Amino acid sequence: QTGDQKIPNLTPREHAATVHALLLVSEPGRPFSPLQSDYHFEYTECDVLGSRWRVAVPNKQDTCTGLPDPVKGTQCTFSCNEGEYLDMRSQTCQKCSAGTYSLGTGVGFDEWDAMPTGFVSHGINLNIADMYTNCSNSTWIPSGDYIASNIDECTATLSYSVSLKKAGTVSFEYFYPDKNIFFEFFVQNDQCQSTDSHVRWMRTSEKDWTSYDVSLELNRGNNVLYWKTTSFALVGSAVKPVLLRNIAISGVAYTSECFHCKAGTYSAKPGSAHCTPCPADSYSNKGATVCQQCGPDLYAEAGSGSCKQRPACTTSDYFYTHTPCDSNGQTQLMYKWIEPKICSEAVGGLNSSEAAVSLPSSGQLETCPPCNPGFFFTNTSACEPCPHGTYSNGTACAECPVGTEPVVGFEYKWWNKMPDNMRSFVYSREYRWEVAGEYIYTTPGDLDSDYMMLSLTVPGYRLPHSMAKDEERSEVSRISFVFETQCTADCKLYFMKGYSERNNEMVEHWSGTTRKQSYSYLVKHNSTVSFTWAFQRTEAYSQVRQYSADFAKLYSIHITNVLGGVASQCRHCALGSGLASECVSCPPAHYMVEGSGVCKSCPANTFIRADQTVGEAACVPCGPNTHSNKAHSACVSSCRLQAGGREGEVLRYDFTPLANVTSFQSSPRFSSKGLRYFHQFRVGLCGEEGREVAVCVDNVTETKEVRGYACQSTVVPSDVRGQTVVSSQPFVIGDTLIGVTTDAFLDGIESLQSSFPAESNLPDVIFYYRSSETTQTCKKGRATTIRLRCDPTVTAKDQITLPSKCSEGTCDGCSFHFLWRSQHACPLCTESHYREIVSGCTQGIQRTTYVWQQPLQCTGGVALPPQAVRACVSLDIWLKVGVSAGTVAAALLIGISCYFWKRTRKLEYRYSKLMMTAGDKECELPAADSCAIMEGEDAEDDLIYLTKKSFFTKIKSFSRERSSDGFDSVPLKSSSGLEMEMS
Repeated sequence: QTGDQKIPNLTPREHAATVHALLLVSEPGRPFSPLQSDYHFEYTECDVLGSRWRVAVPNKQDTCTGLPDPVKGTQCTFSCNEGEYLDMRSQTCQKCSAGTYSLGTGVGFDEWDAMPTGFVSHGINLNIADMYTNCSNSTWIPSGDYIASNIDECTATLSYSVSLKKAGTVSFEYFYPDKNIFFEFFVQNDQCQSTDSHVRWMRTSEKDWTSYDVSLELNRGNNVLYWKTTSFALVGSAVKPVLLRNIAISGVAYTSECFHCKAGTYSAKPGSAHCTPCPADSYSNKGATVCQQCGPDLYAEAGSGSCKQRPACTTSDYFYTHTPCDSNGQTQLMYKWIEPKICSEAVGGLNSSEAAVSLPSSGQLETCPPCNPGFFFTNTSACEPCPHGTYSNGTACAECPVGTEPVVGFEYKWWNKMPDNMRSFVYSREYRWEVAGEYIYTTPGDLDSDYMMLSLTVPGYRLPHSMAKDEERSEVSRISFVFETQCTADCKLYFMKGYSERNNEMVEHWSGTTRKQSYSYLVKHNSTVSFTWAFQRTEAYSQVRQYSADFAKLYSIHITNVLGGVASQCRHCALGSGLASECVSCPPAHYMVEGSGVCKSCPANTFIRADQTVGEAACVPCGPNTHSNKAHSACVSSCRLQAGGREGEVLRYDFTPLANVTSFQSSPRFSSKGLRYFHQFRVGLCGEEGREVAVCVDNVTETKEVRGYACQSTVVPSDVRGQTVVSSQPFVIGDTLIGVTTDAFLDGIESLQSSFPAESNLPDVIFYYRSSETTQTCKKGRATTIRLRCDPTVTAKDQITLPSKCSEGTCDGCSFHFLWRSQHACPLCTESHYREIVSGCTQGIQRTTYVWQQPLQCTGGVALPPQAVRACVSLDIWLKVGVSAGTVAAALLIGISCYFWKRTRKLEYRYSKLMMTAGDKECELPAADSCAIMEGEDAEDDLIYLTKKSFFTKIKSFSRERSSDGFDSVPLKSSSGLEMEMS
């Protein structure tokens, strides 16, 4: 452009200078010289000598000529201090102007209105086995002063790539309140080497923002920083995201520009390394050098970028408290505005009809409440703890009588002063729970989403002499408190226990308005050193106070067996044999007779109650088929028992093969994202002292575990941390064995017989357990029944099913029921379970074989007798004997027949002779002795047959009876043809 042509967007002076430059370069022979805005300077890569060159790089692709020549650059180790930047033209360090700042050799990110340049966030799809979850929308979200992680069941990664000219460091702040999220930070260098695994997992935040204090050095060269979160909260309340802010990276060797202070901050002097937040009731814009005061009707919180209209003051904008008691035993009621005060006491507010309230007058005198039990009034009306060995009801201390011991602990039921071992805070701001005489309550906070924290710290626990600890009794203390909440929004009161100053675990929580009620928790480990109550009015973030009137109150707190505690009463104890008559523990299986220090033995098969060791009522009978352990502190089962059958017979069982800890899972469940998870159960059925117990773990952040007869946890298939599953939310569902019986009801616990219909004539054996931990839902604790059913067809040891109507093992969350089929659940075999089979006699041998009755419904016990063998006479021998005897009998019969036949012939011969003689002397009968065949007579004469006889007639004649005189009767035929008998 030349002449009068106007260059747009330039002032007249800039227009004239530009035209002059163009005229100069348009002269023949003069080279083209681009403007300084057309290019910028960069350094080349360092060579082996640590040197580099400064070169001009065009900002546009078509600018290739007329650029400044390369010049020797600064050494690669050159760097600027904080508050300075490197001017690439002069290659010298210059101070940042007011309103800006510089980290010198680093870069920082403290504004998260949008994702800063260089940061990348993406969700990682979960593809485990046959499960697929779409996580494309699960990313980190910029939220103004910080960036927030995802809260669904996906893995979200935030990464930043930086090239360092020398070794550097990284720092950032994070807020990590929820243990249902994995949170890790690691760095990969250009050799793809990652941070060591033991320092990459973040610790949960206790109260406030936490600084990353691990000494992590970044290598020279390319480094990629990763922040990764994975949520595993599948049951219960929503997950709280991880918050990240103030990321700073050093080692870039230089920065060529300074950064403007963000809105709400300022830097008044040149060369600032950071910006200062504006104080309350002031504001600033981006790049400010000074903060501006808000108007009289406006207010601003510290670090605000704008002012807001003050609302009219209401009764929710102040709170009341009490001063310490004076020497007259009186306290003053004091009213205070909530700081910082944002309301206006002027009449009217945002609405003309809204009238502001003023702060009530303070100083009203009231009588001081009594001291808490175990404390006494001093001369200054202050409450001090009673000395060791004494007790009080809140007035004066007294020594425990001989034969008694103090019941130590802490009991707070009067709230005139915050106890020394308790403190209140909202992150870093103190005193958000205030004492009010009969209770301690939450005052309105700065934000409705703030957590109003109240903590109680204990140094440890010690059981009294009358309560000796053993393996079965895990209780070391008990904490009880009475509370109340009143809410108009989605408020929550949390009760947490702490294993360390930085490790809290939620025990129970209550949502919405709750009436005045009590809650107790059993402390089982000496590692529990603190208890915390946290009240949140709403989870929704807002700078407007809408629910300031919502509150939580604690009326009393009582914790027992605390080291250094005070006593409100004394109880009898057993006395030692020494002259000092000190308290000692009663021997195992003994109780102390009430009103004396005498220990007396409990009846057999009883255990001592943990909460009562005085009186015979302290001895509690064990349940069916259980017996007391050596210390008489609990009842156990040897896994061997006997029970009655349905037909009246006595059945003996041995469940030893089932005694080892067994794991099983519920049917799979799915989250809203399609993530599959299970409820895992672990059971240690029975056993004597020293048995293996069931253990359920939480390995999301720091590994912790719960122990008992039965426990439950939630598991998710995962490859995070190299683990095959992630286990969380463990709790005990049975830590005490109540009894073992075939009855469907025992000690207030009912087994769901309708969910497991009978399948044979054998009864099911049921194990009953109870857990001492109470919850908001299960005020009497949880209970578990395990029904053992004989099933010889089950070859595997573990075949446990859940009720068909309650796929999670429970229908109400308090009573759990399981059916365990196993061949080892059958009764022991006896003689009645088998029968004998006798074989035939083969080759003189007979075998007796024993076989089980079918279907077989027993295991172990009596073994089958071996096969019995004995000699015998077989059937073929008897047949031979019979044939031989028949042959002999036949031969004898033939001989007899021949004998009688021969005699018959002789008789016929004599007869024929007689007949011949009779023919000579007719009508005369021969003499009787002439017709007989006498012994010794010759029978050689030929027989003359007078009449022909048949064979049957001959046989008939043989059967004639012999006469009384010894002769045979022979029929004779007369001459007239008539037969007559001759004898």
